[in-house]
Amino acid sequence: MSKDASSPTKPISALDDYVLLGPSGLRVSPLCLGALTFGETWGLGSNYEESKKVFDLYYEKGGNFFDTACNYNMGESERFLGDYVSDKRSDVVIATKFSANVTNMQKDKRYNPNSGGNHRKSLVENLDASLKRLNMSYVDILYVHFYEYRTPIEEFMRSLDDVIRSGKVLYAAVSDMPAWALSRSNTIAELRGWSPFIGLQTRYNLLERTMETDLQLACAEHGVGIIPWGVVAEGFLTGKYSKENSEATSEFRNRFIAEHSKSEKNWKILDEVKAISEEIGRTPVQVTLNWTMQKPGITSPLIGAKTVNQLEENLKALEFKLTPEQMKRLDDVSEVEHPFPYKLIDLMDLNLGKNINIPTRFEPFAAKFDYGTRRNL
Repeated sequence: MSKDASSPTKPISALDDYVLLGPSGLRVSPLCLGALTFGETWGLGSNYEESKKVFDLYYEKGGNFFDTACNYNMGESERFLGDYVSDKRSDVVIATKFSANVTNMQKDKRYNPNSGGNHRKSLVENLDASLKRLNMSYVDILYVHFYEYRTPIEEFMRSLDDVIRSGKVLYAAVSDMPAWALSRSNTIAELRGWSPFIGLQTRYNLLERTMETDLQLACAEHGVGIIPWGVVAEGFLTGKYSKENSEATSEFRNRFIAEHSKSEKNWKILDEVKAISEEIGRTPVQVTLNWTMQKPGITSPLIGAKTVNQLEENLKALEFKLTPEQMKRLDDVSEVEHPFPYKLIDLMDLNLGKNINIPTRFEPFAAKFDYGTRRNL
């Protein structure tokens, strides 16, 4: 497929232009369909019939990458997804997660401290429960849902390797983990012959670009694919909110929108997104997604949709490509301050000598500091 970096009329990709996830040979769609909206238990999603319409459209367009978790809508998400893929298991890539403690969310059940966490007991029991809800013998990807600072890294990396060797899981991945822990996890796995993380889910959007400081570099070093979540910032970047009216429809979203609305910088970012969307005849959602897909290291941004119309809008982000000038406008308005020691990269020529090439995987980060332009300090 022809890709023109200078023309917004050319497609960036298509849903069936499959990409490799991290250092693996696993082929996934360039947009991953999140199943957090499958089910109504949390008040964020849709019923069985409406969720199936969303699933069907994504699948019919060539989509094959689905994301859920043991706690999404208290298991309803996994049950829905399992039903939808029952006759097409080999055609899809199913990712689920463990770590969350569902007994902590249910008032009618005794709290079990071992029901959640990253330890071996939690992993084994939650994986088995997920497989039952999904009605599958294996999942393609099992995520550590978040790093919880309690379970030793060696314990969950060995436990993940065990379930992979058992055939219940094909690949390991992680969500919401700091860069130092990600690097240590994969280094231990490499040294001991265990299965490494091939993917990282992390929060990343125009309002939240701190991922670029450490996590992006750690993923580049280890070859880990990045699957961003929260791309439209709980709906703030859809353009449907204003300074005068920023109240969301649900309590969950209202909390985040209220927080996003406090920052004047966030409103300036939204204004630029809306300006570009008007210039090219696209929606703010599509502009935001397109910007995300073009960032270094990004494999497959997560999208969520309660309705077919919302999914259709998201998928149209694949139909064009923001120009370098438009990308720069969004980069400039959303620029983040990188802490020490990263700014020292601007002094490399002074200390190393001019024209010393930087490895390709680090070039996008170095470019943020105009690498090689300040030599006479």
